[in-house]
Amino acid sequence: MAAMHAAEDTGLPFMKMHGLGNDFVVLDARARRITVTPALARALGDRHRGVGFDQLALMAMVGDTLHLTFYNSDGSLSAACGNATRCIARFVMQETGATTLHLTTERGSLEARDAGDGLTSVNMGQPQLDWREIPLAREMDTLMLPIDGAPTATGMGNPHCSFFVQDIAAIDIAAFGAAHEHHPLYPERTNVQVAEIIGPDHIRMRVWERGAGLTLASGSSSCAVAVAAARRGLTGRAVRIDLDGGTLHVDWREDGVWMTGPTTHVFTGTLTPAFLEALT
Repeated sequence: MAAMHAAEDTGLPFMKMHGLGNDFVVLDARARRITVTPALARALGDRHRGVGFDQLALMAMVGDTLHLTFYNSDGSLSAACGNATRCIARFVMQETGATTLHLTTERGSLEARDAGDGLTSVNMGQPQLDWREIPLAREMDTLMLPIDGAPTATGMGNPHCSFFVQDIAAIDIAAFGAAHEHHPLYPERTNVQVAEIIGPDHIRMRVWERGAGLTLASGSSSCAVAVAAARRGLTGRAVRIDLDGGTLHVDWREDGVWMTGPTTHVFTGTLTPAFLEALT
């Protein structure tokens, strides 16, 4: 079974969404059973033979609570995806007329809010700063890792490695990210960010995501860089982050790391039975 028995007759509906070009396929399992396999995630993630995405998100109800599960385009699981969380929260709030939403991910219980002007905020929770929680391979100071460039390690439900540089344009982010994603200090691989401090509340950042590669934006990476910059005294706790795909605002508050930005529901489509049957 590739996705669901009913797909043999009806196909499988999906939604395509993005936050600043960080794009997602969303499957809605609130009213029908959908089983995502690594093969299905990889096939859907293929930008030539499937739909294409940075992450796949599965919506399901656990009791009375909306739960989100995330997959990378290589079929691996991801515990957190901030932009997808914002996109889906916006969709559900529009669907229900609510202005706030509580949902869960492997990261835990999260709160989303309509921030006005078409923007959506989500509280990604408190950052994980201890080496065990991120996780790293051994005990060390997470503020400056023993890696060339002295990056900062942060957990946002997934691991991050943030490099602060003088000239972001001089970095080949694709080669740089690929070289560090599998660093031995990160047993679960890592997301890699390269950031340039523009001002005390302004950061320019580029992202390489584990399991997905170069992305136009990343919510959890933006949160990780904001936290790392504040910890290192490079910025305050509320910052504007300019990514390749646009701007996010991140505010590290007492109750967690809040991220705010735009979302887009691009289209709704249906995967054909033939496409799904080819995965069996």
